[in-house]
Amino acid sequence: MWKNFFYFSKSERRVILLLTVTLGLLCIATPLVWHIRRQNTVIIAEPDSIDAFIAGLTKQKQPSKHRYASREREEVIVEYHDFDPNKADSVELRRLGLPSFIAHNILRYRAKGGVFRNPQSFARIYGLSDETFKTLEPYIVISEEYTRKPIRQIDTVMLREEKEEPRYPVKLPEGTVVDLNEADTTLLRQIPGIGSALSKMIVDYRERLGGYASVEQVLEVNHVDASMCRWFKVGTPSVRQLRVNHDGLDRLRRHPYMDFYKAKAIIEYRRKRGQIKSLSRIALFEEFSEKDLKKLQPYLSFE
Repeated sequence: MWKNFFYFSKSERRVILLLTVTLGLLCIATPLVWHIRRQNTVIIAEPDSIDAFIAGLTKQKQPSKHRYASREREEVIVEYHDFDPNKADSVELRRLGLPSFIAHNILRYRAKGGVFRNPQSFARIYGLSDETFKTLEPYIVISEEYTRKPIRQIDTVMLREEKEEPRYPVKLPEGTVVDLNEADTTLLRQIPGIGSALSKMIVDYRERLGGYASVEQVLEVNHVDASMCRWFKVGTPSVRQLRVNHDGLDRLRRHPYMDFYKAKAIIEYRRKRGQIKSLSRIALFEEFSEKDLKKLQPYLSFE
């Protein structure tokens, strides 16, 4: 037989050896597995032994009831007597038959500054039923210190200051005249028909112009009508002028009587031909109308 074994090829001999080893391992493992399974077999106990085991566990748990028995709340003995809800503590409130949560609500109300000035105010406590209130009402005694309303302290100095500074500004009497270039928003608000918004608009426009050259210019502000002109005057004109031969494009175009195209025409002329010496030269620019030149005249400097 062994002689025939060597007639097989090398791969066939390897297969035969592998099968032989596998069969040997199976023969060894089968008894071993059977022995292990036998050791792990669960033995089912008799019903009587199971009942005895459960009874033992129950018996062990019984002492825990006695452990916490001392923590149970003792029954509160109700004793009705006169009390002040502004002073009674939680123990006294509980002895009056009030549940703990209502006693807590009372104490919390007092902690936040609440005061019971009469029995009816006590009835508004959250959780207090009408029946419980009617039972306790004959025993409620409010101390005199809580029945009086607190006297409000009045600061006489503050009242005097309020009288000196009225809520609304006092209007100027008829015939008063205000200088447009000197008046601030506070003074302008004293003119009838002018409030804080309009006074600010008048001052802002004055800053953009560089000062008012005439009273009529204030009509260029929105919401200012001709009837208000009687309150204004322009003293010695002192306006801030544009330097035609020196100011840049942005400075020129920001003036209310100028725009980008007017400012650009001036800049281009300066670049090509030099300085502008008079308003008559600007009158030749097609960007400027006669009306524009008349408005701009006080605001242009040719130095």
